Amino acid sequence: MALSQPAQILLAHDRWATQQLLSACGGLSHEQFHQEFAMGVGSLHATLVHVLGATRGWTDMLRGDMLPGSTPRPRLESEGDMTVEALLALHPTVADEFEEAAWTGSLDDDIHGERAGRSFTFKRGAILTHVTTHAMHHRAQCLNMLRQLGVEKPPPSSVMEWTLLVGTA
Repeated sequence: MALSQPAQILLAHDRWATQQLLSACGGLSHEQFHQEFAMGVGSLHATLVHVLGATRGWTDMLRGDMLPGSTPRPRLESEGDMTVEALLALHPTVADEFEEAAWTGSLDDDIHGERAGRSFTFKRGAILTHVTTHAMHHRAQCLNMLRQLGVEKPPPSSVMEWTLLVGTA
């Protein structure tokens, strides 16, 4: 099925590209996965946990779990060391929950939330765009980390690669 709507493409590509990257990390040693780099949040582990954690956080906002009086889930980053296998297992749930929350209403809806005593209002479409481009930014950092670790063939990650490989053209 060919996707043509930008929001559909952003969500489908984001899921696929993150899965590609997580799978590429499966062959790394624990030390490589945790090796510190002078970019982003520091390591493949920290960056990928941050990407999934941020997506979960924005999902909570879309669901209304960040309104005064509600209790959002703890940040994924606070859960400690996670293996590649654990992240691979968690990723489909994180992606499913975000997609479901993203499509709960119109992309024009105002979404309200509060964090650290500050109130925010964003359009649902702005959250969807932010989450997917935020993940893309960090995936680019991860590709750089993989290259520095000597991975000769980084995983495909661009929208054009997704279009060609998944057959959505």
